Amino acid sequence: MTLLAHDRYCDEIAHQVDLLRSVVTSGADLSGTVPTCPDWSLEDLVRHTGGALRWVEFIVRTRAQEEVAEERVPHLAGPAARGDAAVLDAWLAESGEQAVAALREAGPDTEVWAWAGIRSTGFWARRVTHEITVHRADATLAAGLPYEVAPEVAADAVDEWLQIVQHVQRTAPDDEVRDLRGPDRSIHLHATDTGPALNAEWLVELTEDGVSWRRGHEKATVALRGPLTSVLLAFYRRLPLDAGELQVLGDRELLEFWLERATFG
Repeated sequence: MTLLAHDRYCDEIAHQVDLLRSVVTSGADLSGTVPTCPDWSLEDLVRHTGGALRWVEFIVRTRAQEEVAEERVPHLAGPAARGDAAVLDAWLAESGEQAVAALREAGPDTEVWAWAGIRSTGFWARRVTHEITVHRADATLAAGLPYEVAPEVAADAVDEWLQIVQHVQRTAPDDEVRDLRGPDRSIHLHATDTGPALNAEWLVELTEDGVSWRRGHEKATVALRGPLTSVLLAFYRRLPLDAGELQVLGDRELLEFWLERATFG
């Protein structure tokens, strides 16, 4: 399982913020709908992402031991005026700088409140990395811009998402993920453009006892194959399974069943 170093997560957050800022300043229509998050405009998405950065920064900086209400976080909602790309960009830049600085200062092992049972600043560095990585995909797709992500980051994002599914199954029995329990079935994710060192393949098993997973190449009820970035985006329901670079082999309905019940972001 890939788990990046704390400094690597901090570096990646800074990098992803810079890339998201480039979308904001690209001339894209800030009022346009984000197809992968249809309740949001592009500006709404950027404000959500910057607000999440400020919320995490507050948790980490104050060493919060319980959940922090959003209204306690200064400037979480963003600039008062809407539609001004330069102002929005400056706010997003400051949001990223503050979050990265707080995470670097705290290191990975400082105890703080977190929602996934991992009470550490290391949890937040990893979670923020993948939150912004996927929401940047939403923004770039909405703006019609190309999207790429480092292979080790994409692979770790898949790992983390599977761990989140397991956590929700254990702690939220009424969530839709309960439906993933049942007769033994399995999903294989296979990145076709990475070398063996990354081991970017996963076997996800759905059993009566819950979801389990491991890295590796194994036969499954259904397989999703394609470039790693495309597999990641499909797994997060940001890319349709019919995208030309993807291939679904086996029980497609099982994969669709998974995607309907195991997507939270």
